[in-house]
Parts: sequence; C-alpha cells; structure tokens
Amino acid sequence: MMSPSDALRAFPRALSSYPDPTGQSIVDTLRQRAEIEPFNLVATGIFLLAIVHTFAAARFTDLSHRIQHRHDERARAEGRRQTPSVAAELMHFLGEVEVVFGLWALVLLVAMVGYAGWEPSKHYYNDLVNYTEPLFVVVIMALASTRPIIGFAESALRVVANAGRGTPGSWWATILIIGPVLGSFITEPAAMTICALLLARQFYDLQPSPRLKYATLGLLFVNVSIGGTLTHFAAPPVLMVARTWDWSTSFMLGHFGWRAVLAILASTLAYFLLFRRELGELARRPAIPDVDVPENYGSTAAPLPVPTWLTATHMAFMAWTVLTSHYPALFVGGFLIFIGFARATSVYQSQIELKGPLLVGFFLAGLVIHGGLQGWWIAPVLASLSETPLFLSATVLTSFNDNALITYLATLVPNLSEGLKVAVVEGAVTGGGLTVIANAPNPAGQALLARFFDNSIKPLGLLLGALPPTLIVIAAFRLL
Repeated sequence: MMSPSDALRAFPRALSSYPDPTGQSIVDTLRQRAEIEPFNLVATGIFLLAIVHTFAAARFTDLSHRIQHRHDERARAEGRRQTPSVAAELMHFLGEVEVVFGLWALVLLVAMVGYAGWEPSKHYYNDLVNYTEPLFVVVIMALASTRPIIGFAESALRVVANAGRGTPGSWWATILIIGPVLGSFITEPAAMTICALLLARQFYDLQPSPRLKYATLGLLFVNVSIGGTLTHFAAPPVLMVARTWDWSTSFMLGHFGWRAVLAILASTLAYFLLFRRELGELARRPAIPDVDVPENYGSTAAPLPVPTWLTATHMAFMAWTVLTSHYPALFVGGFLIFIGFARATSVYQSQIELKGPLLVGFFLAGLVIHGGLQGWWIAPVLASLSETPLFLSATVLTSFNDNALITYLATLVPNLSEGLKVAVVEGAVTGGGLTVIANAPNPAGQALLARFFDNSIKPLGLLLGALPPTLIVIAAFRLL
C-alpha cells in the first residue's frame, strides 16, 4: 500500500516522470500519458468546461435579467413587494467571468479528492500551486487605482494629449500608446489598471459606438500584452523565462522591445485612421459618467487637492511592490501598511475599494490551479514543433491559457534552441489580447470597463477587436 509521502510525490504526476517521447508522434505521446495518468483527461475536461463557461457568461447574465423581470411582473400582479429573485441572483453570479475558474476549481477539487484522496489534493492546492501572481495583481491593481496615482498619470499624459489639442482622439491615442509601454517599468497589471481608468474617463464616458468600444478594448489588451517586453521583469510571460534562460533587459530590447513599440504605434495608427471620423465626433459629445463606478476608480470626490509628498509616497509603495513582486510576504505586508497610511491621509484619498482587485485575483488563482494540470499535453506539443509552427501554436494556445503558463512550460522542454525560445515567448505575448484569459492583466481591464458593455463583454466582440492588431504584431515579430 502506498504511504502518504509516496502519494504526495506521485500525484499530480511530474512531467519528468513520463517516458521519453523521442521517436513518438504527438498523438501517441498524449495517448500514453493519458493511460499512465487517467486523471489528466479529467483535469483537462474540467478546464475545457471552465473555458466554455467563460464564453457563455453573457448568456447567464441575460438569463438573470429575464428571470428577474418575470419575478417582478408576478410580484406586481399579486400586489407583493418587489424583491430580488434568488434564481436571478444565482444566474448573475454564474455570469460573473471573474468567478468562473474559481467555481470550476471547486469541481476540480471534488474530482481530485475522489480520485486521489484528500492529502494529495490538499498538497496540490496548498503547496504546488503558486499564488504569487494573483496576490501581486490584487495589490498592484489596488495601488494603481488610487486617486494620487491616477491623478499623477493623468497629469503626465495630459502634456502629450494637449499636443493634439486635448481632444478625445488625442487622449485615446496617448493612453493606448504610452500607457502599455509604461508596463515595462511599472508592470503590466499596473499599466492595464491606469489605462483602463483613464480610457473610462477620457473616452468611454463619451459613449462611442459598440464597434469602436470593442476595437479599443482589443487594442488595449494587445498593446498591454506586448508593451511589457522592453524589460525582463514586468510582463508575466517574460518573468517565467528570464531567470531560467538568462534573459536581460538589453536582450529583451534587442529581440522584442523595439518590435513591440513599432507594432503598438502601427496598430494604434491603423485604428485611429479607421475610426478617425467617429473619434472626431466624440469631441462634440458631453461625457456621461457612469454613476455606478466605484469611488476610488478615478474619483475626484475628495475635498482637498493631492499634495506632492502624498503622490510620491504612493509611488514609493508601488515601487516596493514591483521590487518585491516575487515575495508575497513582503509586498502583502507593504500593502497592509499602505492601508493604514491611506486611512491616516483619508482627507486626500478616495475610498479604497478592494472588490474589483479581489475578484481579479480570484480569477487568476482559479486559472493557475487549472493551468498547473495542463502541462501533460502542452509541453509535448511545444516540444514537437519547429520555429514558425511553435510561434503560431503558442499564439493560439495562449488564447485558452494564461500566456505565462505557456512560457513556463516551455522552460521545462529540454534543449530548446535560442530561436525556439524567442518564438514561444513572441507567440505567447502576441496572443495575449485575443481573450480575457490570455494575459494576467486582462481580467483587470475587463473588471474596470465591463460597465460600458452592459456588464458583459462578449468574447466574439473582443476577439474581432483584437484580431487586426494581433496580425500587425505577428508581422512585426516574424517579418522584421
């Protein structure tokens, strides 16, 4: 009988424990691994159901509204007080994209306990899954959305936007070009938070057409995904490989950075020319602020102007979080100190709401739980491809997995040439804007901007909005 310690070592099975696939076809390799560890198919099946759920989230939201409408009609007909319908609230909960992977992680846990028992399952969830990235995103998102940081970012970008007479079009281009590139220095999640909040105030409040809304969202996601590649420490998919492959900032600039900047400029210019008429018309529209936006997300409700020393202190907290991003005890401890500091300086602050960051963190935690069990098929797929097919496969796989997972699994593939290493990272960041789950900062952007899409961003709309800039990125990385 297997001892508890043996059980912990045996499940989940390490990739190195599978037979060498050399000489086998990819189909034979995957069939063999499924036979050796049948739970592989169960874990991947649950993961696919979670992905389908994310694409169907809007349908649950629509169903929630219909159920509540029928509930209200019955209450009026019977002369009863209108109350929220439990069924409608449940459907609304199932329609929240941020909770999908967490819910299916519970299903996975039940299946895992039934298959391997409690101890191995607990070992996987508590010891083998790394929650550093979700925790970091919660903290950096909360810090980046504070009034002093947003005010400072807006003031800095206004200098550039005013060169274009401060029109909505100039703000739109400024945010979508400069903001993502800043992600190479303040990290991509922070850049996404700042860009989304400023776009909400300077662009989305003007009620552009649905076509322009989705084009802007897709462009934002793509630009942020590649905008963090100027350095080796800011983009999650780059962080996964930089230390293992000894990639420095100079390497990133030479192989990725300048191409990424050209792609951001080209994509933004292309969309600007395509929508130039509507962007010009937005200058003549009054802004219609969303009354439901949380107070801290760009609020100017605090009665006193923010002093310079306070902004500098907030930036110091952000710098500490970035510098200690690999050490949760340090950046979470720093954040707890920040909460006390914000309370002491509340006369200059707006309310710090944690609901949005916590939901995003929950989304990412669920994603890494599922993703940690997909290496059995992703790693051999990556290892079986040559450079261009590897690039394209990484781009497609990223759409259904967090791109940091793709690059992490690439580090487990032995004897990758330098060209293959570059190709897999290029593909991972290229596909980072195609879906909400493709890049860690995307859920933050969705959480902050979903209200402009009737609280339900349609996956097909996002895909169509992101596809043209993704094609431009492919050309920049593969042809230049």
